[in-house]
Amino acid sequence: MRIFNNEVDSYTKGKGLLRGDYVIWLNFALIVLITFALITVVKLCLRKVFNIEKVKKELFSYNHINDLHKKLDWAIRITSPIVLIIIVYWIIFRDYSVNIFLIALIITSGIDYAVRAFFEWRYTQNPKQSILTISEIFILVLVLIVII
Repeated sequence: MRIFNNEVDSYTKGKGLLRGDYVIWLNFALIVLITFALITVVKLCLRKVFNIEKVKKELFSYNHINDLHKKLDWAIRITSPIVLIIIVYWIIFRDYSVNIFLIALIITSGIDYAVRAFFEWRYTQNPKQSILTISEIFILVLVLIVII
């Protein structure tokens, strides 16, 4: 769509505003794609090395091991967004650094994965699955630390 005002056209073209937005989203998509590929490759290698059988899990489902795991997982799922919303408030209205949000994201994700790994290790028939969960959170934390 052509904008009739040439000043706006030359302003956005000369300053590179539109190009910068695309670069940010392209970098984000690239980081997500590389992270997903790295997790997949590491899990595949760990399955081969430790002879871990593949367990069928549904995407976006609640794979709770037992009732205690279900309760802890829901407590984490409720408190994590609350903590992150409070931190976003601090960032917006109290001028805190965005790095605090990333650190809180690392901590809340780490707690979630640690609980899942513990219950996989302690209460399932395939305790080696916890190795895959630990490797996944390790890669995610590593990526977030690199971003910071």
